[in-house]
Amino acid sequence: MPYSKSLIKDIRERIQSSSEATFVVADFADLSDRDQILRALRGLIQEELLLRVGYGVYVRAKRSRFSGKLLPETDLRSIAITALRKNGVRILPTRCEQAYNNGESTQVPTGIVIGVDRRVNRKISFNGRTVQYELVTA
Repeated sequence: MPYSKSLIKDIRERIQSSSEATFVVADFADLSDRDQILRALRGLIQEELLLRVGYGVYVRAKRSRFSGKLLPETDLRSIAITALRKNGVRILPTRCEQAYNNGESTQVPTGIVIGVDRRVNRKISFNGRTVQYELVTA
């Protein structure tokens, strides 16, 4: 009988070998059912391999050299964009980004507001910073 790996080991290997740092629960749907996957992800949070930044959104963690705290491997905007794209949401430039790119404004957009093509009811946040969404018609 071949050696059977546990679910948490399979998920850990997939996370460590992935080139992406952001994961949604659907990334692991082929391994088991949703409840077991969420239980395994909670275990990986306890091991400090992952951070939970939203409902069903996880990011690979790294330890800060300065403060020693756990931080996401990438910035909050990249995490949100990756998670939204994995859920089928199209990302568009916001009105402020369009004005800046067209030379109508000199104010640089903060990047914490993301333009989307449909209503998004997903809160993605870390350390008190929350991503906001702007509905943009194409």
